[in-house]
Amino acid sequence: MERVTVVGGGLAGSEAAWTLARLGVPVRLYEMRPKRMTPAHATEKLAEIVCSNSLGGEGSANAKGLLQAEMRRAGSLVMEAAFRARVPAGGALAVDREEFSQYITERLSRHPLVEVVREEVQEIPGGLAILATGPLTSDALSQAIRRRFGDHFLSYFDAASPIVLYESIDLEKCFRAGRYGQEADYLNCPLTEEEYRRFYQALLEAEEHTPHEWEKREFFEACVPVEELARRGYQTLLFGPMKPVGLKDPRTGKEPFAVVQLRQEDKAGRMWSLVGFQTGLKWPEQRRLIQMIPGLENAEIVRYGVMHRNTYLNAPLLLRDTLEFKEQEGLFAAGVLAGVEGYLESAATGFLAGLNAARRYQGLKPVAPPEESMLGGLVRFLATANPQGFQPMYANWGLLPPVEGRMAKKEKREAMYHRGLRAFEEWVASLGRLASA
Repeated sequence: MERVTVVGGGLAGSEAAWTLARLGVPVRLYEMRPKRMTPAHATEKLAEIVCSNSLGGEGSANAKGLLQAEMRRAGSLVMEAAFRARVPAGGALAVDREEFSQYITERLSRHPLVEVVREEVQEIPGGLAILATGPLTSDALSQAIRRRFGDHFLSYFDAASPIVLYESIDLEKCFRAGRYGQEADYLNCPLTEEEYRRFYQALLEAEEHTPHEWEKREFFEACVPVEELARRGYQTLLFGPMKPVGLKDPRTGKEPFAVVQLRQEDKAGRMWSLVGFQTGLKWPEQRRLIQMIPGLENAEIVRYGVMHRNTYLNAPLLLRDTLEFKEQEGLFAAGVLAGVEGYLESAATGFLAGLNAARRYQGLKPVAPPEESMLGGLVRFLATANPQGFQPMYANWGLLPPVEGRMAKKEKREAMYHRGLRAFEEWVASLGRLASA
């Protein structure tokens, strides 16, 4: 019996395997643990959670809340396990790690269409397959991916800058320009010497995230965080990410003392990243510092900067919004490897990759959710984002088309939630068997 191969037994691979089996497609799920452990995992269980035990905030005003609701409508095993293993966490969906992974392991191991194989996969499988090997993809498989798609298509570190929502930027304090009169592709936030001095001092005093021991040496080799640059001296940032050279403020006709540049991250221009501001600072510190920058005083941060070991593809160059590789029909990617951040997002892309692998198995074309849905917005970002310095993404409102009309932020979010969930439910219903599986 021909089986679809799923490589990786994390949340993405587990959800992919479950979706395939629900649709009547036999699956061979490979997980190298316990034969070969990773520096982060402690057990052999499928869908083991190694960092935060939260799947994000719930409710209609929360972006992850919309993705959770979509996954429930899709019949997600991860969401089923999460509700069975949930623990009190205020407005967030948090789980008992042990109970959560145990439930998923048992459900998959007992399914008649799922074969769990405890072996390391060192080459890209032939036939229908899903790569869902996560941030700690083995060296052998990483090298196989490099050989197939090229060195520049695979990153080993997630050195990401914060991303802010365009509508929250005060454009009266910024100016559009490229250096030395080049195309005005950047938004520039100018700082006076006094503003720079305050920002620099605050950056020196900011509290950092403490990386795991196995992450420390690697990410510093890959990319220097902005807080480390600041420690090297008062002027270091002025010759680095905050250099004003070649940028004239049209309001003064002069170069500012310092400048923070923002670069468009998505095709629609709803999200802009702080160029060169990769950081390992704690999130509240990032928010405080960003809101010290002129024009960003009320900035809404839709993705915080991170620095950690992370193997991921340059999705805009490699993947379609169906999560199928552009150059290899029948091969899909899901989870962190596909360019998403977060357990919930990994599971959601696992669902879509599983659905589309099943459709290929059945002789049907792959599909993508509607753009109004959170999953639809997420995979469209992966497929169409700026490939230059591509950074992994998690669920946020900037991924979705804005709603029309004037309303308060909370009302706007709730309108986007209900619109997105309605569109997703209609899409699931249109798929026929999935809706009744």
